[in-house]
Amino acid sequence: MFDRKHNCIVVVGAQWGDEGKGKLVDVLAEQADVVVRYQGGANAGHTVVVGERQVVLHQIPSGILHPRVRCVVGNGVVLDPETFFGEIKELTAQGIEIAGRLFVSDRAHVVLPYHKLLDQASEMQQQIGTTGRGIGPAYEDKIGRRGVRVTDLCRGRGAREFLEPRVERANGMLRLMGSPATADLDEHVELFGRLGAKLRPLATDTGLLVHRALRSGQRVLLEGAQGALLDVDHGTYPFVTSSNTTAGGAAVGAGIGPTEIDGVLGVVKAYTTRVGNGPLPTEVAGDLQAQLRDLGGEFGATTGRPRRCGWFDATVVRYSVRVNGLTGLAVTKLDVLDTFEEIPVCVGYRLDGSECAEVPSDVEALDRVEPVYEVLPGWQRTTATARRLADLPPAARAYLDRLEDLAGQPIRFVSVGTRRDQIIEV
Repeated sequence: MFDRKHNCIVVVGAQWGDEGKGKLVDVLAEQADVVVRYQGGANAGHTVVVGERQVVLHQIPSGILHPRVRCVVGNGVVLDPETFFGEIKELTAQGIEIAGRLFVSDRAHVVLPYHKLLDQASEMQQQIGTTGRGIGPAYEDKIGRRGVRVTDLCRGRGAREFLEPRVERANGMLRLMGSPATADLDEHVELFGRLGAKLRPLATDTGLLVHRALRSGQRVLLEGAQGALLDVDHGTYPFVTSSNTTAGGAAVGAGIGPTEIDGVLGVVKAYTTRVGNGPLPTEVAGDLQAQLRDLGGEFGATTGRPRRCGWFDATVVRYSVRVNGLTGLAVTKLDVLDTFEEIPVCVGYRLDGSECAEVPSDVEALDRVEPVYEVLPGWQRTTATARRLADLPPAARAYLDRLEDLAGQPIRFVSVGTRRDQIIEV
């Protein structure tokens, strides 16, 4: 993907998240100088397999596994400092060098304990399917201009005066929602003192860091969390996350101008999954769902929740191509389909008896659509040993060709397993 014309690339999920972005970022990071996480929080998880070791990353960019790469947590992220430093500790214990390579935007907002209490109380009422980790309330505070930023945490003075009205407001909201939980001011003041001192050496103007890297000819990879159909503007609202997961959010969340971005790689599974509530038009039921879930290991990297599974939805991916401006696709987990005799692919929808060529904005309408399937032959041979496109069974190559045709964008990468070497560059 990187060449003389492509120095700044965005990697986005083109479905409902969990597409395997972490592995693609890990592979591309070998060619990058800087990797930036541009949105989301500790509700996301990227799993990368290195040799026999599995590494799960939540807030730290996947590029941290490459010793020469600098990693940035951008201003568009809402940082949970407690779990962030826990993640650093785990990586360090595995022998991964962090010092001098990890930077946090001083403009990034912070998730505090009262955000988590508010999130859990809200989920009891709304049943959106959130992780309860405070992400939504932290973004609400950011937009409401009462948020807490990394620069506030690092200030090192006046913590009680700064926090008291915020904690009082949170407790008022908890009472209104009928929650018995109460946020403790002293706990928040202690957290400010303890974590602010640890954050201070990492905090900087990361937008300037990325800008200077690009100006000096370095290669920058922008990494998103979740997927396009969970974008707060373009997803299946209200069953979405609280940030812009699409490529347009990459420039804002990294602190650079949109004209700096040269390419956008959309990651899709060879089938479809989502976690939480909301429509999933191609969802399958019963034993077939359990089979897809077990073959694909479809359990959340952060929560362990079982993912809902269905067939590839070309209508969703075409929509994602449009709203992200994708310039290429990466197809992951092709090997999960190795044992199927036939593989349905959704090529369109019918809604109330009429053809529906696009993803409806009305979530209730999307929940009612009937997928129109085209059934393709399976290959019933392993793809896990393939290292070139020519190594794949003919039916597997035909399946990929059809996905490419339906999506309207070229496939650049195909993943056939969890290891670093199980990826084919097309």
